[in-house]
Amino acid sequence: MVRREGDDTYSATNLLHKKGFWTNRNKFASKGEEKKGLSVCNKLCYAVGGAPYQITGCVLGFFLQIYLLDVAQLDPFYASIILFVGRAWDAVTDPMIGFLVSRSPWTRFGRMMPWIVFSTPLAVMSYFLVWYVPPVEKGKVAWYLVFYCIFQTLQTCFHVPYSALTMFITSEQKERDSATAYRMTVEVMGTLVGTAIQGQIVGGASAPCIPVTTDSVQEFNSTSLQVGLDVNVSHISLDQTKTAYMIGSAVICGIYVICAVILFFGVKEHKEMGRSKSDHSMSFLQGLRLVMSYGPYTKLVMGFLFTSLAFMLLEGNFALFCSYTLGFRNDFQNILLVIMLSATLTIPFWHWFLTKFGKKTAVFLGTASVIPFMILLVCVRSSLIVTYVLTFAAGASVAAAFLLPWSMLPDVIDDFQVKNPGSRGHEAIFYSFYVFFTKFASGISLGISTLSLKFAGYVTRGCSQPDAVHLTLKLLVSAAPIALIFLGLLIFLVYPINEEVRQGNRKLLQELRESQPDSEDSTELGTV
Repeated sequence: MVRREGDDTYSATNLLHKKGFWTNRNKFASKGEEKKGLSVCNKLCYAVGGAPYQITGCVLGFFLQIYLLDVAQLDPFYASIILFVGRAWDAVTDPMIGFLVSRSPWTRFGRMMPWIVFSTPLAVMSYFLVWYVPPVEKGKVAWYLVFYCIFQTLQTCFHVPYSALTMFITSEQKERDSATAYRMTVEVMGTLVGTAIQGQIVGGASAPCIPVTTDSVQEFNSTSLQVGLDVNVSHISLDQTKTAYMIGSAVICGIYVICAVILFFGVKEHKEMGRSKSDHSMSFLQGLRLVMSYGPYTKLVMGFLFTSLAFMLLEGNFALFCSYTLGFRNDFQNILLVIMLSATLTIPFWHWFLTKFGKKTAVFLGTASVIPFMILLVCVRSSLIVTYVLTFAAGASVAAAFLLPWSMLPDVIDDFQVKNPGSRGHEAIFYSFYVFFTKFASGISLGISTLSLKFAGYVTRGCSQPDAVHLTLKLLVSAAPIALIFLGLLIFLVYPINEEVRQGNRKLLQELRESQPDSEDSTELGTV
C-alpha cells in the first residue's frame, strides 16, 4: 500500500531492516566513485542526449502545423486530425514503453541504453519522411498520420529510457540536480539549434501565398486546393519550399544520430536501484495504481499538465500568429529564434534561483512571469521591434518551463522510495506517465487549435486571413494559456514537497547508501 504524505517518516535504521530494501549494490561503480560524483564531461555527454527530443519536438511544435496547412496543402480539419492523433498515440505509447523498459533485463550496457541505441536509426528515417510531400494527393493524410505516429513511437523508445536514466547515472541528489541543469541547458540550446536550422532554411523559401480579399475568403478557402492557384509573391515555387523542409529535416536527422552516439559512449549507466530476483514482479496495472495513487506525484503531474498545455498552445500557434495577425510573414522564424535564445541564456539563472530560493518558489515566479508579455503581445500595436523585445522577455519563462519539471521529478521519486521502501524499480513508470500527460496535452492543444482555425475560416496558403482567424489566434496565444497557467499554479499551492522535505529525504537516502555493506549478495539485481 502507498503511504500518504502525513505518515511517519522512516528512520535510516528501520529502512535498512525492511526486507529487500536496497540489499543490492552497484556492480559498475564503487562507493568511492559515487562520492566523487559525475565529471563535467559525463554531465555534458548526458546532457547532449536530451537534444534530439527537444530539437525534433521544437521543430514539430513550431513548424508542423504551418507545414501541413501551407506546404502539404491539407485542409485544416485533416491537419487537426493528424496533429491530435499523432500526439495522442505518442501519449498512449509512453506508459507502455515505460513499463517495458522497467521490465527489461540488465545488459552489460545497462537497461536504458539498448533502447536508446536501437531506436535511433528508425526514428531518424521516419522523421525525414514526415517532411516529405508524397506525389499522391489522396494518400497524403494517411502518409503523414502513419509516419508521424511511427516517429513518435520510436522517439518514445529513446526519450523514456533517457529520462529515467537520471536516476541511474548517480545516487547523489545534488549531482542529479547538476546533471539536470546541464541537460536543460543543452536541451534549450537544442531548441535554439532546431529553430535556427529549420527556421533559417525554411524562412529563405517561404511557401507562396494566394492574395485574397475579404469578400472572397470563403470562396478561396474551399477552392484553392482544387484549383491550385499559385500567385507567387516571393518568386519562390512551392517545390522549392518542399525541398527546403526536406533539407532542414536531413540536417536535424544527422544531429540526432551524433547526439545518440555521444550519449552512448560518454555516459555509464549504474546498476544501483535495480531489483533482486526475490522482488515481486508487478503487473502494468499494479504499477500504474501504485504510481498514480501517490499524492505528491499526481499534484506535480497535474500542475505541470496545465502549465505545459499553456506553453504548447503558445508554441503551436505562434508561427501562424506572427505570420498573419502580426503581419511578420518573412520574420517569424527570427522571432522564434529570439525566444529560444533568451531561454538558453536564462537557464543558468533559473538553476541558481531554484537552488537559492527553492523549486516551488521558482515554479510560481518562472511560470507567472510570462503572463504580462502574453497580454502585451496581443494588445500593443504591431511593431517588429516591440515584438522582438516582448518575445525575448517571455523566453525566460520558457526556460523555467524546461528546467523545473525535470528537476522536481527526482524529488518525488526519492520521496516515494522513502515512504515505500519495499517497492522500487518504478523510475521509468514515473517518468513515462509524466511524459504521457504532457504529450496528450500537446495533442489536445494542437488538435483543438487547428480545428478552431478551420471553423474560423482559415484560408489555406492565403496571404491574409479573415478577422475571425485573427481573433482565434489571439485567444490561442494569450487568453487560453493565461487561464491554464492560473489553474496550474493553484494546484502547485498544495504540492507537499518543499525544501525542508526534499533535504530531509536526501539526507535519509544518503545515510542508507553509506551504511550499505561493501559485499554483494550472490542474487543481486536480476538478470544481466
